[in-house]
Amino acid sequence: MRVHFIGVGGSGMSAVARLWAVREGVTVTGTDRRRSAYFAALEAAGMDVRVGEDPEWVAQADAVVITSAVRESNPELMRARAQGIPVLHRSQALVEAVEGRRLVAVAGSHGKTTTSAMVATALHGAGVDASYAVGARVLGIPGAVAGGYAGTATVAVVEADESDGSFLRYRPAVGIITNIEPDHLDHYGTVEALHQAFADFARLCQTLVVCADDPVALGIGQAAREAGVSVITYGAHAPNVDVAVGEDAVSRGGERWPLEVPFPGAHMRLNAAAAWAAAVAVGADPEVAARALGHYAGTGRRFELRGEVAGVRVVDDYAHHPTEVAAVVQAARESGAGHLVVLFQPALFSRTQALAAEFGAALSIADAEVILAPVHGDREDPLPGVSSELIARHVTLREGQTLTLAESLEDAATRAADAAVPGTLVLTVGSGTVTEAAGWIVEALRARDAEGGVGGE
Repeated sequence: MRVHFIGVGGSGMSAVARLWAVREGVTVTGTDRRRSAYFAALEAAGMDVRVGEDPEWVAQADAVVITSAVRESNPELMRARAQGIPVLHRSQALVEAVEGRRLVAVAGSHGKTTTSAMVATALHGAGVDASYAVGARVLGIPGAVAGGYAGTATVAVVEADESDGSFLRYRPAVGIITNIEPDHLDHYGTVEALHQAFADFARLCQTLVVCADDPVALGIGQAAREAGVSVITYGAHAPNVDVAVGEDAVSRGGERWPLEVPFPGAHMRLNAAAAWAAAVAVGADPEVAARALGHYAGTGRRFELRGEVAGVRVVDDYAHHPTEVAAVVQAARESGAGHLVVLFQPALFSRTQALAAEFGAALSIADAEVILAPVHGDREDPLPGVSSELIARHVTLREGQTLTLAESLEDAATRAADAAVPGTLVLTVGSGTVTEAAGWIVEALRARDAEGGVGGE
């Protein structure tokens, strides 16, 4: 059987492709329009993946896997449709890949990737060789390819994507809802419809771990409990939670376990508590799971240090919603950063239009140089009047702040490198191609340092 992945170089698709590749009797092929780190990881693992579109290659496939980002005009998809080759959404393919395993599914507007990786880390640290499909490289677990790992245990961890409603295909033994905020309204239409989707997800879970600090998530958890779902609440501020989150520990039922997360930010401590509760719910020893999370190594593009040159750190982060952007800036401050350079690339025209004011507020940062790259449209066509300038109009300049609109991503990277001096933390932020800018900035800093020093030293 040959299964062909269109857009195999994406973070989520590469993980699913990896899980299919280890199935007996299955050959996996894939294409993408451009190379990526995930594409290269599959290639290095010996998988037959190619750059470019080739309808003739699809003609010999037994099934084709796509995401919602693949348009019907894609020539490979058109050939599959014309020949009657079964076409599966990524989430359908993932359900089949982990069939028969107890599923831990992580949902939420923010923190899905990090929390999923933390669940995998806690389980592996507790001796549970769980499979996982996560939308980023999970560091610290040997044997993974991109964000996919095929384990021997009867447990699997998946990042459950709500963006297109596909998370409703899962039947989790344990589900997690980290938080719920307005996003992906291009798919849902209304906030009410988004909330209903999360409510439906909650009722599909045997056990639900839900953040009580988020009132919407808590309300959905309470409704799920009334519907017969076993619910575990966690939080740092909400009263009467099952799992209380402290600065360096989690507590439950009168017992306390040390849990120090090696990454800055209150959101990281909440994510770790959710992961700990889920891991324990599927059988991990509480003390061992907490200890394992203390060694969490992170994921690709989640406050990922991409390089340090002459006292300048370059950190890359996937944050693409205003709440996430604010959280990563706060994490940067907690890490001891003084002078900040923030290169932000908005993702999707619809999100930029809907949340321009919120992005502007998140990017109103004292003692920082903020550089806005053009919008990364990804699967969307441009919208009239929607550009990064829309966000810039809503930025309130704070003390010591500058704001620049770059003409291109390359221009933004050059400006970021030029603004860096010893002691600067450069953040490249967004879910699009901005991750490439992090590498360009590091290269520019190295070249400048070789010529005489960053910041004129």
